[in-house]
Amino acid sequence: MQPDALFQLSGPLAMTGWLALAATPLAPRLTQLVAGLVIPLILSLGYTALILANWSGAEGGFGSLSDVMLLFTNPAVALAGWLHYLAFDLFVGAWEVRTARHERIPHLLVLPCLVLTFLFGPIGLLAFLGLRLVHGRFASFPAGGAS
Repeated sequence: MQPDALFQLSGPLAMTGWLALAATPLAPRLTQLVAGLVIPLILSLGYTALILANWSGAEGGFGSLSDVMLLFTNPAVALAGWLHYLAFDLFVGAWEVRTARHERIPHLLVLPCLVLTFLFGPIGLLAFLGLRLVHGRFASFPAGGAS
């Protein structure tokens, strides 16, 4: 299959996982199965196949920014990089939801973190870690505020 065709399939597949995470209160176990395991696994398998088939012939590498830029001029390797992002960000999003549920953080508070993780990966992770810190710090106070 051509890289463009795989790219066209990868977006909707990942979006299915993100939509499941957004709706996780409706079916938490199914969400974790789909968004936390099955879809990242499919994306990871695609990544692995692309790397195995194209890595040895790709120019560039990781020694300098110029080498990385050269590496991603190969469409199959660039697609592998894209699948890497999709798989890892979705996996992190599923971890955020799972952790929030375990720590009893309201899902509505997690949704902005999921959007940020979807769009900007590490920024969303930072937002979620900050939410955990704030929630853990202030969760023990009475409803009326600090006493």
